[in-house]
Amino acid sequence: GAMSVDSITDLSDNASELLEALQLSHPHELDPRRSRGKKKPLSLNPITWQVPRIVDRCCTHLETHGLQTVGIFRVGSSKKRVQQLREEFDQGLDVFLDEHQSVHDVAALLKEFLRDMPDSLIPRDLYGAFLSTATLQGPAQLDTLQLLLFLLPPCHSDTLLRLLRFLAEVARHAESSWDAEGREIPGNKMTVSNLATVFGPNILQKEKPGEKDAGALNFEDSAAIILVLQRMIEHHHSLFMVSPEMQCDVLRRLFQTDPDVIEYLLRRK
Repeated sequence: GAMSVDSITDLSDNASELLEALQLSHPHELDPRRSRGKKKPLSLNPITWQVPRIVDRCCTHLETHGLQTVGIFRVGSSKKRVQQLREEFDQGLDVFLDEHQSVHDVAALLKEFLRDMPDSLIPRDLYGAFLSTATLQGPAQLDTLQLLLFLLPPCHSDTLLRLLRFLAEVARHAESSWDAEGREIPGNKMTVSNLATVFGPNILQKEKPGEKDAGALNFEDSAAIILVLQRMIEHHHSLFMVSPEMQCDVLRRLFQTDPDVIEYLLRRK
């Protein structure tokens, strides 16, 4: 993607890492209602929104057309159409997903993308750490998950948040409801638990797909993956927000050690 003149690459490696640590401190980046306006080039700057186009467009399409689709992510798709979409995205084409596109094809494409990432959305070197949070309870579990999420690379963090926000919206439409005129609106039947079962193995991977032991998870690991992803879906709003106290502490330290980073952040605001 394009880089601005006022770029993070102008700073030292140490300062770059500090900026990455601050990337979650910008609440407006987490606001789904923020104005989209004109499409901007992708940037490597860690305090901008870094979500692959394929993920954002698949989620947006499914939020628009698939929330009332019963069994979304569990009903079969057309392998030929999914492969065609995949090739178009791989070629860098500006793929337009509209109401004529099958919801199940787009759902399958999203799952495939997450499954086949070179490194899984939650990097494999953090696999054990994330799974260990399944043994914790209450605030201790959420606090530990939050600290682990702060370790994710910016693109992984932003993409995971986009996905979790989408999955929470799908789960919100799991049960049937009624409109103002008393007509039933069918639910999609995809509860948080069902979604965690479908997406967990794609997001938390111990081995790369295709490797010798890939997919051979024991029951304990499978149950832990589902539980951890459930918690992240249910609490994604708070997990991805740095507390004011922590942000102030980081800024105080930066002011003493790296004042150029403070100046950079103020210019960006």
